[in-house]
Amino acid sequence: MLGWALMFLVIAIIAAVLGFGGIAGASAWIAQVLFLIFLVLAVVSFIFGRRSGV
Repeated sequence: MLGWALMFLVIAIIAAVLGFGGIAGASAWIAQVLFLIFLVLAVVSFIFGRRSGV
């Protein structure tokens, strides 16, 4: 999921440089959402992974 977020971030940067404002904004928003989902899943995985130990 982090890979997808980085891919959309790169698309947003390229689109912004080329002057496509709408595409850049949409790609940046998708990248932010995917990054937040990744962070939430990483924290949940870390918390529940620690509990299932010895």
